[in-house]
Amino acid sequence: MAEGLLRHMCNDAYVVHSAGTHPSDVRVEALKAMAEIGIDISNHRSKSVDEFLGQTIDLVFTVCDSAKENCPYFPAATQVIHRSFEDPAAATGDEEYRLAAFRRVIDEIRSYIQKDFLPYLSDLGK
Repeated sequence: MAEGLLRHMCNDAYVVHSAGTHPSDVRVEALKAMAEIGIDISNHRSKSVDEFLGQTIDLVFTVCDSAKENCPYFPAATQVIHRSFEDPAAATGDEEYRLAAFRRVIDEIRSYIQKDFLPYLSDLGK
C-alpha cells in the first residue's frame, strides 16, 4: 500500500519499490481499499528484501517495527527512515471490519507521506 501511495503521490518522480521481511500475498482488502481511492495495485506483488540486496538504494522507508528490526544491513550511503503503522493484516473479524482496518492504515500512511515524507524528499533536493 505504501508503494502504491508513494508512486501515486510522487507522480512517478522517484523509483519506488516495496519489499518485506516476510513476503506473502497482496491482501484482497488492500486491493479493495486502494481501489476505493483510485489507486490500482492489482499488478503489485509481495517481494522479499533479498531481491534488492546488492542494489544501490538511496532511501529505505520502513513502515512497521518488524521491518525496522529485521531489515538487512544497508550501505552507509542509504538513508533509513522509520515510521511505524499498525499492520492491518493482523485485523480479525468480518470482511467489513478488516477492510476498515486497511482503510484506516491507508489514510495514516497517506497523511504521513503528504505532511512529513514529501517535504523531507523536497529538502533532500535542495
